[in-house]
Amino acid sequence: MPSRTLLVDGKTWRVFPSGYVTQYDGDEFGLLFIHGEGDERVVRVTRYSPLGVRSREESLAGLSEADLLRLFGQSQPSIRSPEAGYAR
Repeated sequence: MPSRTLLVDGKTWRVFPSGYVTQYDGDEFGLLFIHGEGDERVVRVTRYSPLGVRSREESLAGLSEADLLRLFGQSQPSIRSPEAGYAR
């Protein structure tokens, strides 16, 4: 799966399309922001609506760094997200 990297406050985050499908599939995509490895790994999640009809991968590739920073600012810790394995 293609990914991007983003530098936020001196930390490198890998950015991936989540692959999680919601009822809004095609209108709304999820992104995972991942920093670290193993027990030190931190995951944040957000969703966004891309412009045009594209695949998740094409949409991620088309986002500017400013777009990714804005989306990171809107992201939430993974503990409350089904994309990152949260189950009710």
